[in-house]
Amino acid sequence: MRHSIRRGLAAASVVTIASLALAACSGSSEPASSGSADADFEPLTSIKLQLQWLPQAQFAGYYIAQEKGYFEEEGFDDVEIIPSGGDIVPQDALVAGDADFAIAWVPKVLGTLEASGVELTDIAQVFQKSGTLQVSWAGDGITSVADFEGKKIGSWGFGNEWEIFAAMAAEGLDSTSVSITTQDFSMNALLDGDVDAAQAMTYNEWAQILEVTNPETGELYQPEDFDVVSYEDTEGAMLQDAIWADTERLDSDPAYADAAVRFLKAITKGWLYARDNPEDAASIVFDIASNAELAYPVGPTHQLWQMNEVNKLIWTGADFGVVDDAAWDKTVAGALSAKNQDGLNLITAEPADSAYSNEYIEKALSELADEGVEVAGEYTPIDVTLTEGGQ
Repeated sequence: MRHSIRRGLAAASVVTIASLALAACSGSSEPASSGSADADFEPLTSIKLQLQWLPQAQFAGYYIAQEKGYFEEEGFDDVEIIPSGGDIVPQDALVAGDADFAIAWVPKVLGTLEASGVELTDIAQVFQKSGTLQVSWAGDGITSVADFEGKKIGSWGFGNEWEIFAAMAAEGLDSTSVSITTQDFSMNALLDGDVDAAQAMTYNEWAQILEVTNPETGELYQPEDFDVVSYEDTEGAMLQDAIWADTERLDSDPAYADAAVRFLKAITKGWLYARDNPEDAASIVFDIASNAELAYPVGPTHQLWQMNEVNKLIWTGADFGVVDDAAWDKTVAGALSAKNQDGLNLITAEPADSAYSNEYIEKALSELADEGVEVAGEYTPIDVTLTEGGQ
């Protein structure tokens, strides 16, 4: 019998995060405007960021910007980071005015833009690569997307299935030739035999299954026990975690546009810290998640694995947060070709030019460079040895 992973949501007291200023900076609490010194607007000092999931190392850069005082350095005295356990759609919260910025996958937002007619702008593409996998048991014959035909393919839904359909479309496979089976946010569906191949993220569910003891060996499952299809290696690869802003506010409100640049400066410093200090970054997020009001409980080793894998998706040699035109075009092409089992397309037309802009992240990076912050560099992965349950 294969062992199942059992995880739940844990409630605990909310922790107040202490802010620490960089020694190299002045520590002034005055709002820092990225605009002209003669700007005729009052800089925003309070903002809200909507995440697309619960506290974990996937969002380390934002929590570190808060923990290390980087938001304060950029003139923000109140930054609320709002988690979601699937009950909040980030782009919907942004449209409703419940958040100033939101983290969401690009294809999900493209679908929202076409369906609702709203305008949102990707102002920073944090993840430069897809981290989605489809995992099956070794020897079951699912080593490529072409092998999905006739199989039960697991997906979380909530828009996460579109990468599957885009990859299938690129292979010329009819979407009705597979059975898309809803799985929970674990690998139980594969372990219990409910699906032939389960959806997983490199930084989360893939580690979860490698943290389970194989009853036949008494040791943890190993990568060679599975066959893995990486969507990054397919034509269905789509851009994932991006920072979204309200397009109309960017165009009409100089204080908001200014806040966007300052916000990007702060989170860039947060992600730089996570890149250069993955162990400490993982520890910071683990402590936050352990004390959060609502969190998905994972152990410290699991958070370290996640931090290591997330860094690989961010630091690819490209400038941090800059949208790569080719990757954007590939995502749009996949979104246009993807058709679900009901025959519905994710989108039917190209998104507006305003759907992404490098203006704000490039200004943020330029200002950081002028301030002596080294924004270039790559990530050197560390070795992480997984333990049972990620503890």
